[in-house]
Amino acid sequence: MTETADQPRQSATPPPAGSLQRWAYDYVTSTALDHKLAPGPLPERVLEGGAPLRLAQPGRPAQLRVSSEKTKTPGSGALRDPKRRAELLHTFLHHELQAAELMCWAVLAFPDTPASFKRGLVGICHDEIRHMRMYAEHIVQLGCAVGDFPVRDWFWSRVPNVQTPAAFVAVMGLGFEAGNLDHTRRFAERFAAVGDERGAQLQEAVAHEEIAHVAFAAHWFRRFEGELSFARWERALPEPLSPMLMRGDPLNRSARGQAGMDDPFLDALEQWQPVSRGS
Repeated sequence: MTETADQPRQSATPPPAGSLQRWAYDYVTSTALDHKLAPGPLPERVLEGGAPLRLAQPGRPAQLRVSSEKTKTPGSGALRDPKRRAELLHTFLHHELQAAELMCWAVLAFPDTPASFKRGLVGICHDEIRHMRMYAEHIVQLGCAVGDFPVRDWFWSRVPNVQTPAAFVAVMGLGFEAGNLDHTRRFAERFAAVGDERGAQLQEAVAHEEIAHVAFAAHWFRRFEGELSFARWERALPEPLSPMLMRGDPLNRSARGQAGMDDPFLDALEQWQPVSRGS
């Protein structure tokens, strides 16, 4: 690809050792499951500026078999089977892994953002990693193991299309993580309904921590864009992503409100419908 004036120069080499950026680079590119689950202490040094480094794909441990096939989410009745619950938790674990990796991806892709933004991203990454370990532990309790089910790198096929830090927080924090506030409540009810109290507690714990993640995104979207309105957020989403992918049914309005989304935003999100080609 030929470099143009509108296209920032991309770094072709890993960041210097001992920097937060190198920690992020090593996390994304690692192919060791142990490293994905426990990447080690963070360095204090945060590099300022430099060329963007936009990693195209993550390293994948051999235990994780990546598939392009979509699997149907098990219904409430199917979750009576411990293996189906383990399979669902395995999907959630992989969502957390992709989120952790993509927080690190953004640290590298947007070098001109403030150090506090970069540290915040890595802080969220650590939360996602802890969620992974929680899910992994319960998967074992259900008689399965990490790697027993295929995974889809769905987030990775979409999020790296963002071109600005505002678009990144619009997609990841205000989009997918905010949507998870809706989904976790629904799945907590489903796990509780089949007597899996630990599974329900995990969903509730993840939902509680996701509120802070969404609030972080709301704060930085306002910093980058000047305001957080539904119209401005929708414009920030890169095609083909749309608000429909960023919401559950019903919305968890209480949790979303705690994270900084006001009623007009939530009303617009709830009412949003795709525009038909013929209109």
